[in-house]
Amino acid sequence: METNSSQSAGNAVAHCDVLIIGGGPAGSTAAALLAQRGKQVVLLEKAHHPRFHIGESLLPLNMPLFDKLGVTQQISAIGMPKYGAQFVSPDHNKEVSVEFADAMDKSFPYSYQVRRSVFDHVLIKNAAAKGAHVFEGHRVTHVELNGADGARVTAQDEQGQTQQWHARYLVDASGRDTFLANKFDLKKKNSKHNSAALFGHFEGATRLPGKAEGNITIFWFDHGWFWFIPLQDGTTSVGAVCWPYYLKARKTSPTQFLLDTIALCPGVAERLKHATLVGEATATGNYSYQSKRMVGEGYLLLGDAYAFIDPVFSTGVFLAMNSAFLGAETIATCLDQPQRAAQAMRQFDTTIRNALKTFSWFIYRVTTPTLRDLFMAPRNVFRVQEAMLSLLAGDVFRDTPIRSRLSFFKGIYYLNNLMHLKRSFAAWRRRKLMIRDPRSEIAAG
Repeated sequence: METNSSQSAGNAVAHCDVLIIGGGPAGSTAAALLAQRGKQVVLLEKAHHPRFHIGESLLPLNMPLFDKLGVTQQISAIGMPKYGAQFVSPDHNKEVSVEFADAMDKSFPYSYQVRRSVFDHVLIKNAAAKGAHVFEGHRVTHVELNGADGARVTAQDEQGQTQQWHARYLVDASGRDTFLANKFDLKKKNSKHNSAALFGHFEGATRLPGKAEGNITIFWFDHGWFWFIPLQDGTTSVGAVCWPYYLKARKTSPTQFLLDTIALCPGVAERLKHATLVGEATATGNYSYQSKRMVGEGYLLLGDAYAFIDPVFSTGVFLAMNSAFLGAETIATCLDQPQRAAQAMRQFDTTIRNALKTFSWFIYRVTTPTLRDLFMAPRNVFRVQEAMLSLLAGDVFRDTPIRSRLSFFKGIYYLNNLMHLKRSFAAWRRRKLMIRDPRSEIAAG
């Protein structure tokens, strides 16, 4: 049963098997899975659900995870069906649409767009229903790691009362707060990628017709790219992911700057011609980072608490939930079979890093003219288009043939780079300048 913030934290158990910091998709998923295994789980969430969060587009390979958690019907009730994606480039005179049903595995033809406030609330309530002790409005203030003896965690509620727990195992699922990474100075800016975002929600946006109404659209423009995500309640999430130099040039409010940025992208401007911004826009920086490690004796990091990469492929919730499934298995092994703990943690670390690496190769290049050309002129030579659709669907954790096909795609990419060497070098140089120096707009020009 969920513990609400009006209950005294002193009523909570002082000892538990697993303590989880953060009640987002990673923390709530891990809490539900471990509680189902009979572990005594405490989940501490600083906010109260439902609370706002960005990252509203789910991937088709999220669907089997919902089945395993027993929340598929609840997610279906709040979600906007998403059958594919559309890509719009200013350098091409056409729009390209793809469907997940054309991926190598045809079993996962759709996913959902969701309001994260509602989606995250479903997951944390599910964790409580499965037996996790959930405390909202409790901010973790101190953690002491004691190796094989577990961890001592101090949290403070909104009345200023403190409570300590001794946990046999600690999970950091604190998202972009990156609690442990900050505490141990593990967090570092991603040297291969650097971006900032500006976003808001609109009423009255023009959507794609028919079945494609809920599909995400990606618009490239001079300073980065836009997302266009239709939600079930009639609003549409629109955001610009830009080079940091562009956001640092802002002289107006985030709301006005978002509207000015939309005007720079004719495709987005046309879709929002009759739309109204709901509330204020939000700006955020330091979008891409990674911690130096994700596991240690008696603890591990899940989802964004470990790393976050550019959201162009909508990987945030998907990677968070998969890391929670793999992490729950790892933690159960560490607690029940300590002789296998080191092996389990190595396997967890390797699996997550490989998935991130698979996505990252494409994400780091998504603004290059060569990759844009390939996206805007898809061909299924050696089944590479099917493999790319499988990647966009999130099929990176299973043993499937897509890895060899993605290698073919990379070969095609490098060959096209060589064929347009001057253009490719200019794009590489510009990107390097943009990442290194936010004031490099003039140098790039």
